[in-house]
Amino acid sequence: MKAAWYEKIGAADEVLQLGEMTDPNPKAGEVLVEIKASGVNPSDVKIRAGARGDLQFPQIIPHSDGGGVISAVGEGVDQSRIGERVWIWNGAFGRADGTCAELIALPELQAVKINNEVSYNSAACMGIPASTAYYGVLANGSVKNKTLLISGGAGAVGFYGIQIAKLAGANVITTISNDEKAKIANNAGADKIINYKNENVFEKIMEYTNNDGVDRIFEVEFGGNLSLNEK
Repeated sequence: MKAAWYEKIGAADEVLQLGEMTDPNPKAGEVLVEIKASGVNPSDVKIRAGARGDLQFPQIIPHSDGGGVISAVGEGVDQSRIGERVWIWNGAFGRADGTCAELIALPELQAVKINNEVSYNSAACMGIPASTAYYGVLANGSVKNKTLLISGGAGAVGFYGIQIAKLAGANVITTISNDEKAKIANNAGADKIINYKNENVFEKIMEYTNNDGVDRIFEVEFGGNLSLNEK
C-alpha cells in the first residue's frame, strides 16, 4: 500500500516520507479499511513536530481520523461488515499506524458505519472535530432555548458546534475574524456572527441578548478568550 510516515520529529517537509509499505492484515476483532479520506488534526501536527515529546514508535503513519470502506475482517468480526462505509476515530491514538495510508487495520469498534449520504470527507471529520463539538455543546445537558457563545465558528470544531447546537434547539452566537469565515459560520446556521477583529464582542453580545448575556460558552481558545468569558 502507499502511505506517508515519519521516523523522527520535525517539520513536515523534513521528516515525512511517502512510499510503499506492506499491507496490514486484520487481527482477531479488527477490520481492514480502505481509506478514502484522511483527516488531519492539530494533535497530529503537534506529535509529528515534537510538541508531545519523543516518538512513541520507531515509525509512525499519522492521522487519527478517516473515512473509508471495510475490505476485510479478522476473526470474530461479522463478515457482513465487508463493504460497509465507515468513519474512523483514534486511528493513530496509542498506535503506530494511522489513516494516512491506503489501508488501516484497527478494532472494529473504531470503524463506525455511515450511510450513503455521508461523504468520505465528512466522515474524516467525525472523530476529533465533530466528537469534540458534540461533547462540548451537550455534555452539560440540554441547550434547547438557551443562548450559546461558540468561539471560532469557522474552525472545524466550532463549525460542527454551531450545527449541533442548532439541531438541539439553541440560539447561537459565534465569533469569526473575516468575511470569508463569516460565510462559513452563516452556512453552519449561526444566529449572530461577530467579527472580533473590528467589533467589541462583549458589547455586541449584550446588545443582541438585551443585556441578558449567554447561558453557556463553548470555548476552543480558553486562554486567549478568558478575559471575555469571565465577564
